[in-house]
Amino acid sequence: MKFEILSTDGRARCGKCITDHGIFQTPAFMPVGTQGTVKGMTPRMLDEIGVEVILSNTYHLYLRPGTDILNRAGGIGKFMSWNKSILTDSGGFQIFSLSELRTVHEDGVQFRSHIDGSLHLFTPEKVIDIQREIGADITMVLDECIPYPSTFDRAAESNELTLRWAKRCFERHRNSLSLYDHTQALFGIVQGGIYPEIRKYSTQTLCKMDFDGYAIGGLAVGEPTEQMYDIVDLCTEELPHNKPRYLMGVGTPENLLNAIERGIDMFDCVLPTRNGRNAMFFTKQGKIHITNSKYKEDFFPVDETCECYTCRNFSRAYIRHLFQAKEILALELATIHNVYFYQWLMLEARRAIVEQRFIPWKEEQDFISQQELAICS
Repeated sequence: MKFEILSTDGRARCGKCITDHGIFQTPAFMPVGTQGTVKGMTPRMLDEIGVEVILSNTYHLYLRPGTDILNRAGGIGKFMSWNKSILTDSGGFQIFSLSELRTVHEDGVQFRSHIDGSLHLFTPEKVIDIQREIGADITMVLDECIPYPSTFDRAAESNELTLRWAKRCFERHRNSLSLYDHTQALFGIVQGGIYPEIRKYSTQTLCKMDFDGYAIGGLAVGEPTEQMYDIVDLCTEELPHNKPRYLMGVGTPENLLNAIERGIDMFDCVLPTRNGRNAMFFTKQGKIHITNSKYKEDFFPVDETCECYTCRNFSRAYIRHLFQAKEILALELATIHNVYFYQWLMLEARRAIVEQRFIPWKEEQDFISQQELAICS
């Protein structure tokens, strides 16, 4: 993987990542395709919208369909007919969410499958081996995600374990080869909760290992928004300028723009797809809950300025009717619109950075509240 910064505006960066499956431009939002599919969308739909990179999950793909199937298929890209870039999360966050089904120790994480209760062990080495078989372009180290709030001592202890695991992942990745006809990058993950000194130590230690890129994990788990931005600020100041920076699991359109302002290049989040399936649409004027009765006879598009397939062809009244009737098409049209909105947002952010007007452009967006602007000023 190669990363090139094309333009900057303050700390905001516009660039491109080049993998063996093509270029994705940054800042980039990666739709979440946890199990090898972005819910409600075909690969062709994603391509037509302009998506250049998606995220899948090691934990879920390991359990189902299993790495033997993916290996025989030629990797996840061929299995799902997606010929562009793919990033796989290590599964650390998913295992963290199985609090009653997992045990963390020095060697790794032992957990029970949420599907059938079978017992499994993820070591740092095994996570790298699994991601080799999955065949993503960008892979992640195994890390421990801690809940919010956690004490300083708990965060420090967990971070030390994550750093030891990161070193083992790095060594395994360096001493193994891709199973397919493309190379695979490896990102380290900064942890440390809300404690600046732990985050700084985590960042500096990981940078010495010289990963292909760096992620910031363990945020958007309940901490105040101001603290999240403070941690992002601290980490981006410490991370190398010439490597991509990925803020994991974040978030709202406001979060994305405020993180871009702080030097973040990559994002993923389930919000656009999950919220769409629950009848919530992101628009340039703010959120719309389409099942509201006021849209029953509203024959305008969801967003009159939007060029997505949904807005070019269907009214709010019709989409509301589909949700009321529990039609599958409702979920598809909502997902198309929301994923398009996030891609539009990244495109406009890149343009604003290139034209040296990112901050005024960001502050002009109607969906950003005055409270958010106050936090970031």
